[in-house]
This record gives sequence, structure tokens and C-alpha cells, in this order.
Amino acid sequence: MILAELQRDATQPYAALAQIVGLSPGAVHERVRKLRERGVIVRTTVDVDPAAVGRGVLAYVLINAGAWMGGEETAEALEAIPSIEEAHVVAGAATLLVKVRTQTTEELQATLKKLFDVPGVTGTQTIVALETFFERPIDVVARPVRGTSKGAR
Repeated sequence: MILAELQRDATQPYAALAQIVGLSPGAVHERVRKLRERGVIVRTTVDVDPAAVGRGVLAYVLINAGAWMGGEETAEALEAIPSIEEAHVVAGAATLLVKVRTQTTEELQATLKKLFDVPGVTGTQTIVALETFFERPIDVVARPVRGTSKGAR
């Protein structure tokens, strides 16, 4: 329940969070500290509307390669392209999947050209999202968190 509340609003004080989950502020603070130590909470961030900051074009790019590209060199090359938000090694017809956000389709095209500079890339297939219905955070209430018996409570 602590994780679900933090996902809803990570800015709320421990006292308010404690009242919601029925614990003392000290107990909530300690549990949050332990969740950070165990790597369950990776970072605290703010959700930003991509269109409001000039990143309204969303595309998913499947990357084909002539050989395995799951190494550090590939990760560093992809991370160096600022418009790539996520990069994943995948199973299936493609080798990699990247999530790209740009301001314009011209900027998307420039990103695709940069992908061909990454050693090993032989082709791409791009899917442009026309509308996003929703993006869902991980549902921590439905599944227990590793190492706890009561989920994230």
C-alpha cells in the first residue's frame, strides 16, 4: 500500500502517508528506506506531459541486427541518442526495441538515421503512436513485493 500511494503522489509527507496506510510516520519512513535499499524504489520522479514540453511524437522502433547486440557498447550507443527514452533487448524477429519521443517527424527521421550509425544495425521498423489511451504504473497492490509477506505495506 505504501508503494501504491507513493506512485499516486510521491510528494506527500511521511505523516500524510502514515495516516493513509495506518502506521506511524517513523514506521513509514523506515519502510520506505528499506524499499530503497532493496532496490524496489529506484528513484522518485515527476510525470511530465511529453506534448507540453515539445515531445509529442511517440514511436517504437524495432531494430534488426546481423549479430547479437545485447552488450554494453550497444547500450552506450543507444543511450547517447537523447530522443531514445527506453531501450530493450527483445526476443522475436527484431533484436532491440527502443521507445523514441521527438518534437517533429523530421526529428524522428534524424533519430532513425542515427540508429543506423550504431554498429551492427541492419534495419529498423518504426511504429508511430497516434494516440495514447493510458500508461499504467506497475500495480504493486495486486502482487506481493519480493521479500515481504504483505506486499508493499
